[in-house]
Amino acid sequence: MDLASKNVESLVEPSTIKEIVKILKTNNRVCGSVGSLFTSQLQKFFHEMLNVYKVYSERISAAIAQQGAIATKMSLVRTMRSAKKEVLRLLITFIDKSGPPEAAPQEVAQGFIPPVLDPILGDYQRNIAGARDPEVLHLFTTVITKLRQNVQNDVPRVMEAVFECTLQMITTNFEDYPEHRIRFFEFLKSINQYCFPALFNIPAEHQKLVVDSVVWAMKHTERNIADTGLDILNELIQNVSKTPNVAQGFYQQFLLSLIQDVFAVMTDRLHKTGFRMQATLLRTMFHLVVNNDVTVPLFDPSTAAPGQTNHVFLRDHISNLLITSFPNLTRSQVSSFVDGMFDPKLDLPSFKTHCRDFLIQLKEFSVEDNSGLFRDEAEKEAREREQAIMARRSAVPGMLKPSEIVDEDL
Repeated sequence: MDLASKNVESLVEPSTIKEIVKILKTNNRVCGSVGSLFTSQLQKFFHEMLNVYKVYSERISAAIAQQGAIATKMSLVRTMRSAKKEVLRLLITFIDKSGPPEAAPQEVAQGFIPPVLDPILGDYQRNIAGARDPEVLHLFTTVITKLRQNVQNDVPRVMEAVFECTLQMITTNFEDYPEHRIRFFEFLKSINQYCFPALFNIPAEHQKLVVDSVVWAMKHTERNIADTGLDILNELIQNVSKTPNVAQGFYQQFLLSLIQDVFAVMTDRLHKTGFRMQATLLRTMFHLVVNNDVTVPLFDPSTAAPGQTNHVFLRDHISNLLITSFPNLTRSQVSSFVDGMFDPKLDLPSFKTHCRDFLIQLKEFSVEDNSGLFRDEAEKEAREREQAIMARRSAVPGMLKPSEIVDEDL
């Protein structure tokens, strides 16, 4: 580092970069072992490490500007990117292992996070898609998960830098940038869980992008992405319902379209495995209307009939939507189904059964293997069978392996 302070060019020599990568990997392993005790060690070279990151970022950007996207395939650029990734991985490990007394959340948030924002976020935002490292998303997911309200004021800035540009990368199709896609929704989930108020401190157009991205996730054909999208939406609605100052505006802008989107996913044969959460979401959203928790109109008052209510409007809207989308259904079938959706007496298992019975009536599902709709019940039966077998075996001395015996004293 002393030589680099006099001659920056020495930092971009392949042998130097490889040595830096080796040093960072060693420090990462040490940090993983000693945890928050690593704080004093990191403080000794923290700013120099960020300067190295900045130098490599600038060199990579310059190479891409001169030679285009093909520059990311060059040996020197790939080596510099490896060093950048190791910087990010060391920061991820340190934040994840941080804790009092050496590295209390508030101290880490104040001492280590502000210097990280400019070099890392700025580089990520400026770079072309192929040069953006998914470790950046992983780093800020870890920051939010670990430091929580201590970094809440930084979240809008982080989202401004990574949100829109990453969304453009992953929504072009369902295949490109798979790691970015997974890390992006983990990042969004962490904000929703630990820094929820920050979602409403960003511009309105970005709030819409957040909801649109969650809807896009739950429509994804890859199961883990779709399940993550459903989980995020469920937690988002729960958080909104507990936040009166944002709830009504959110319902007015998004509730009707979200109900339609969840219906679209539930009636899509490719998303049967998410049925439990789909039914949970529909029940939650319908009951918001049934219980009069939505006080703003979901319809356009200027064109609505006098005395129109959200309950009547939603019932008519969903009935017309289903009749239009599934012409093989009769009005009586649709009416019976919609009546059940508004029934406040139906608990979740009964509501799921009601939805499942409706789906099996659809022409699209009638000739399909619908075992995915019964996944919860199948898993419950499997657990009960396993418990029964264990109970029978445990009743006979010597039948259980030592590893299968639960020691209640431990």
